[in-house]
Amino acid sequence: MSMTKLKRPKHKGSGRVFKNALLEKLTKTHIAIPLTMFTTIACCLIYYGIVEKGFTTPVIILLFVAGVFVFTLVEYLFHRYIYHIKPHTHTLEDISYKMHGIHHDYPKDKQRLAMPPILALIIASFFFILYRAIMGDFVFGFLAGFLMGYTLCLSIHFSIHIFKVPNNFLKALWYHHAIHHYRQPNKAFGVSSPFWDYVFGTMPELRKTATKSGVFIDKD
Repeated sequence: MSMTKLKRPKHKGSGRVFKNALLEKLTKTHIAIPLTMFTTIACCLIYYGIVEKGFTTPVIILLFVAGVFVFTLVEYLFHRYIYHIKPHTHTLEDISYKMHGIHHDYPKDKQRLAMPPILALIIASFFFILYRAIMGDFVFGFLAGFLMGYTLCLSIHFSIHIFKVPNNFLKALWYHHAIHHYRQPNKAFGVSSPFWDYVFGTMPELRKTATKSGVFIDKD
Protein backbone atom coordinates (compact mmCIF):
# COMPACT_ATOMS: atom_id res chain seq x y z
CA MET A 1 0.00 0.00 0.00
CA SER A 2 1.29 3.41 -0.90
CA MET A 3 2.05 5.77 1.95
CA THR A 4 0.47 8.62 -0.01
CA LYS A 5 -2.94 6.94 -0.12
CA LEU A 6 -5.22 7.65 2.81
CA LYS A 7 -6.56 4.58 4.60
CA ARG A 8 -8.95 4.38 7.49
CA PRO A 9 -6.76 3.71 10.57
CA LYS A 10 -7.51 1.08 13.18
CA HIS A 11 -7.48 2.45 16.73
CA LYS A 12 -7.40 -0.98 18.34
CA GLY A 13 -5.06 -3.90 17.91
CA SER A 14 -1.60 -4.20 16.40
CA GLY A 15 -0.40 -5.06 12.92
CA ARG A 16 2.23 -7.65 12.07
CA VAL A 17 5.46 -6.82 10.24
CA PHE A 18 7.33 -10.15 10.20
CA LYS A 19 6.16 -13.76 10.27
CA ASN A 20 9.19 -14.68 12.40
CA ALA A 21 8.27 -14.24 16.07
CA LEU A 22 11.71 -12.96 17.13
CA LEU A 23 11.93 -10.39 14.34
CA GLU A 24 8.38 -9.31 15.08
CA LYS A 25 9.24 -8.78 18.75
CA LEU A 26 12.26 -6.66 17.79
CA THR A 27 10.00 -4.23 15.92
CA LYS A 28 8.27 -3.23 19.15
CA THR A 29 9.44 -1.33 22.22
CA HIS A 30 8.11 0.28 25.36
CA ILE A 31 8.51 4.03 25.03
CA ALA A 32 10.52 4.20 28.28
CA ILE A 33 13.37 2.17 26.78
CA PRO A 34 14.53 4.60 24.05
CA LEU A 35 13.77 7.63 26.25
CA THR A 36 15.94 6.29 29.07
CA MET A 37 18.63 4.95 26.76
CA PHE A 38 19.20 8.13 24.74
CA THR A 39 18.87 10.47 27.73
CA THR A 40 21.59 8.47 29.46
CA ILE A 41 23.82 8.55 26.37
CA ALA A 42 23.31 12.31 26.03
CA CYS A 43 24.29 12.87 29.67
CA CYS A 44 27.43 10.76 29.19
CA LEU A 45 28.36 12.76 26.08
CA ILE A 46 27.98 16.04 27.98
CA TYR A 47 30.03 14.70 30.90
CA TYR A 48 32.78 13.51 28.56
CA GLY A 49 32.80 16.78 26.67
CA ILE A 50 33.20 18.85 29.85
CA VAL A 51 35.43 16.60 31.98
CA GLU A 52 37.59 14.88 29.35
CA LYS A 53 37.62 17.44 26.53
CA GLY A 54 37.55 20.57 28.67
CA PHE A 55 34.64 22.37 27.04
CA THR A 56 33.14 25.18 29.07
CA THR A 57 29.46 25.13 30.03
CA PRO A 58 28.48 27.96 27.60
CA VAL A 59 30.12 26.09 24.70
CA ILE A 60 28.36 22.85 25.63
CA ILE A 61 25.03 24.68 25.85
CA LEU A 62 25.55 26.27 22.43
CA LEU A 63 26.47 22.93 20.87
CA PHE A 64 23.53 21.26 22.60
CA VAL A 65 21.01 23.80 21.27
CA ALA A 66 22.51 23.51 17.78
CA GLY A 67 22.14 19.73 17.97
CA VAL A 68 18.47 19.97 18.96
CA PHE A 69 17.80 22.39 16.10
CA VAL A 70 19.56 20.22 13.50
CA PHE A 71 17.61 17.21 14.73
CA THR A 72 14.31 18.93 13.93
CA LEU A 73 15.49 19.24 10.32
CA VAL A 74 16.66 15.61 10.18
CA GLU A 75 13.34 14.52 11.72
CA TYR A 76 11.44 16.36 8.99
CA LEU A 77 13.62 15.00 6.16
CA PHE A 78 13.46 11.42 7.45
CA HIS A 79 9.71 11.58 7.86
CA ARG A 80 9.09 13.13 4.47
CA TYR A 81 11.63 11.42 2.22
CA ILE A 82 12.37 8.08 3.93
CA TYR A 83 9.27 7.13 5.92
CA HIS A 84 7.03 8.42 3.13
CA ILE A 85 9.15 7.28 0.23
CA LYS A 86 7.13 6.87 -2.95
CA PRO A 87 7.54 3.17 -3.79
CA HIS A 88 7.98 2.19 -7.44
CA THR A 89 8.41 -1.53 -6.81
CA HIS A 90 6.72 -4.10 -4.62
CA THR A 91 9.91 -4.42 -2.55
CA LEU A 92 10.09 -0.70 -1.81
CA GLU A 93 6.38 -0.69 -1.00
CA ASP A 94 6.90 -3.53 1.47
CA ILE A 95 9.86 -1.74 3.11
CA SER A 96 7.90 1.52 3.27
CA TYR A 97 5.02 -0.24 5.01
CA LYS A 98 7.27 -1.98 7.53
CA MET A 99 9.10 1.26 8.34
CA HIS A 100 6.13 3.55 8.74
CA GLY A 101 3.00 2.43 6.94
CA ILE A 102 2.00 0.11 9.76
CA HIS A 103 2.05 3.09 12.13
CA HIS A 104 -0.48 4.85 9.91
CA ASP A 105 -2.66 1.73 9.96
CA TYR A 106 -2.41 1.36 13.76
CA PRO A 107 -1.60 4.88 15.05
CA LYS A 108 -2.44 4.06 18.68
CA ASP A 109 -0.28 0.95 18.98
CA LYS A 110 1.87 1.98 21.98
CA GLN A 111 4.67 -0.45 21.14
CA ARG A 112 5.26 1.03 17.69
CA LEU A 113 5.39 4.72 18.53
CA ALA A 114 9.20 4.69 18.61
CA MET A 115 11.90 3.21 16.44
CA PRO A 116 13.14 -0.19 17.70
CA PRO A 117 16.11 0.48 20.06
CA ILE A 118 18.61 -1.67 18.15
CA LEU A 119 17.92 0.12 14.87
CA ALA A 120 17.92 3.49 16.65
CA LEU A 121 21.34 2.75 18.16
CA ILE A 122 22.75 1.82 14.75
CA ILE A 123 21.49 5.08 13.24
CA ALA A 124 22.76 7.08 16.24
CA SER A 125 26.19 5.47 15.78
CA PHE A 126 26.16 6.48 12.12
CA PHE A 127 25.42 10.10 13.09
CA PHE A 128 28.18 10.03 15.69
CA ILE A 129 30.72 8.91 13.07
CA LEU A 130 29.42 11.47 10.57
CA TYR A 131 29.40 14.42 12.97
CA ARG A 132 32.76 13.42 14.50
CA ALA A 133 34.30 13.49 11.02
CA ILE A 134 32.79 16.93 10.38
CA MET A 135 33.25 18.70 13.73
CA GLY A 136 35.78 16.68 15.72
CA ASP A 137 35.42 16.84 19.50
CA PHE A 138 32.54 19.30 19.25
CA VAL A 139 30.45 16.23 18.48
CA PHE A 140 30.07 15.46 22.20
CA GLY A 141 27.95 18.51 22.94
CA PHE A 142 26.27 18.57 19.53
CA LEU A 143 25.23 14.90 19.48
CA ALA A 144 23.93 15.19 23.05
CA GLY A 145 21.51 17.86 21.84
CA PHE A 146 20.71 15.86 18.71
CA LEU A 147 19.78 12.80 20.79
CA MET A 148 17.76 14.85 23.25
CA GLY A 149 15.93 16.32 20.25
CA TYR A 150 15.08 12.74 19.35
CA THR A 151 13.81 11.94 22.85
CA LEU A 152 11.72 15.13 22.79
CA CYS A 153 10.25 14.06 19.44
CA LEU A 154 9.46 10.60 20.84
CA SER A 155 7.81 12.10 23.93
CA ILE A 156 5.64 14.42 21.83
CA HIS A 157 4.77 11.70 19.32
CA PHE A 158 3.78 9.24 22.05
CA SER A 159 1.71 11.86 23.87
CA ILE A 160 -0.12 12.93 20.71
CA HIS A 161 -1.24 9.37 19.95
CA ILE A 162 -2.02 8.23 23.49
CA PHE A 163 -3.24 11.24 25.47
CA LYS A 164 -6.15 13.61 24.96
CA VAL A 165 -5.64 16.96 23.31
CA PRO A 166 -4.37 19.41 25.96
CA ASN A 167 -6.11 22.69 26.53
CA ASN A 168 -2.99 24.80 26.07
CA PHE A 169 -0.52 25.94 23.41
CA LEU A 170 0.56 22.32 22.76
CA LYS A 171 -2.84 21.72 21.20
CA ALA A 172 -1.37 22.92 17.89
CA LEU A 173 1.00 19.92 17.77
CA TRP A 174 -1.92 17.49 18.26
CA TYR A 175 -3.84 19.18 15.47
CA HIS A 176 -0.84 19.33 13.15
CA HIS A 177 -0.05 15.62 13.47
CA ALA A 178 -3.72 14.61 13.25
CA ILE A 179 -3.92 16.35 9.87
CA HIS A 180 -0.96 14.24 8.72
CA HIS A 181 -2.56 10.99 9.88
CA TYR A 182 -6.22 11.48 9.13
CA ARG A 183 -6.45 13.90 6.21
CA GLN A 184 -3.24 14.69 4.34
CA PRO A 185 -0.37 12.19 4.75
CA ASN A 186 1.65 14.21 2.21
CA LYS A 187 1.61 17.29 4.47
CA ALA A 188 2.52 18.20 8.07
CA PHE A 189 5.68 16.09 8.38
CA GLY A 190 7.05 17.88 11.44
CA VAL A 191 6.23 16.15 14.73
CA SER A 192 8.17 18.06 17.36
CA SER A 193 7.64 21.33 15.49
CA PRO A 194 5.84 22.57 12.36
CA PHE A 195 8.76 24.93 11.63
CA TRP A 196 10.20 23.02 8.68
CA ASP A 197 6.73 22.51 7.20
CA TYR A 198 6.55 26.30 6.97
CA VAL A 199 10.04 26.46 5.45
CA PHE A 200 9.48 23.75 2.81
CA GLY A 201 5.85 24.52 2.02
CA THR A 202 4.18 21.40 3.45
CA MET A 203 1.92 23.19 5.91
CA PRO A 204 -1.74 22.26 5.38
CA GLU A 205 -4.05 25.23 5.03
CA LEU A 206 -7.04 23.87 6.87
CA ARG A 207 -9.78 24.99 9.20
CA LYS A 208 -9.79 22.90 12.35
CA THR A 209 -12.56 21.31 14.31
CA ALA A 210 -12.64 18.66 17.02
CA THR A 211 -14.43 15.33 16.88
CA LYS A 212 -16.19 13.80 19.86
CA SER A 213 -13.15 11.62 20.45
CA GLY A 214 -10.97 14.71 20.80
CA VAL A 215 -9.11 14.13 17.53
CA PHE A 216 -8.63 17.21 15.38
CA ILE A 217 -9.57 17.01 11.71
CA ASP A 218 -10.18 19.60 9.03
CA LYS A 219 -13.35 20.95 7.56
CA ASP A 220 -13.61 20.51 3.81
